Amino acid sequence: METINVRININTPTGRRLLREMEKHPKTAIVEYPLPESKPGQKAYTIHESYEECCKILSDHYKVDVRKL
Repeated sequence: METINVRININTPTGRRLLREMEKHPKTAIVEYPLPESKPGQKAYTIHESYEECCKILSDHYKVDVRKL
């Protein structure tokens, strides 16, 4: 598969429209959002890390593995 990197200014209406259009085709276009700049002493979490931590908290609270529900 050939890939290209594209930078889109999403501060403009046209840029937001282009982004929404690309998100409609997940098999063809994969949108990767950059992580925000982390502040000193703080860690920026990815969506997958946040999801796993939430599942761990819920599993511990309800005493069942919520990933298997």
